[in-house]
Amino acid sequence: MTSITVFCGSKMGSDPAYAATAAALGRETAGRGIALVYGGGRLGLMGTLADAAVEAGGRVIGVIPRFLAKLEVEHDGLAELHQVGSMHERKNKMFELSDASVILPGGLGTLDEAMEIITWKQLQVHAKPVVVLNVAGYWDPLKALIDWTIENGFAHPKVRDLFSVVDTVDEVFPAIAAAPEPDIVVLNSHL
Repeated sequence: MTSITVFCGSKMGSDPAYAATAAALGRETAGRGIALVYGGGRLGLMGTLADAAVEAGGRVIGVIPRFLAKLEVEHDGLAELHQVGSMHERKNKMFELSDASVILPGGLGTLDEAMEIITWKQLQVHAKPVVVLNVAGYWDPLKALIDWTIENGFAHPKVRDLFSVVDTVDEVFPAIAAAPEPDIVVLNSHL
């Protein structure tokens, strides 16, 4: 593994643990010599994550839509900054540049990114590891929603295996290494 994408918020959130975890993950990627691919912003958890990785000597690659770059929210201290035409292009480029995805707390954009990367895995578009970093229980409602979709017959129970949920940065890379291949039944059960 040479790179990971991290999806996270452009705001700091209400719990200081979110920023502390983003910084710890940034330092951990740098310490492992793994390039960090993220949304290219300098604000919120995105900025905290990138700053920590850069300060620790890591390679950080940002991907930002032009309309956000025009608002001057892009990070100017990165190894690479790719400007793209849309949010969809951003997700696709981030996916192309990385070997795994990690999801930190965030808002609607992060929810969109998380669901798309998980759905792509369900559809067999990729088999890359996806890890949800459940800082202070932030993603507990997502886990409950996935269970709800299964209980109501809209998803196969093996969709739970499309991503791993961990509570600490120390668990992220072992979870990436242990991620199972997606079972074809999560696709075929819908056909």
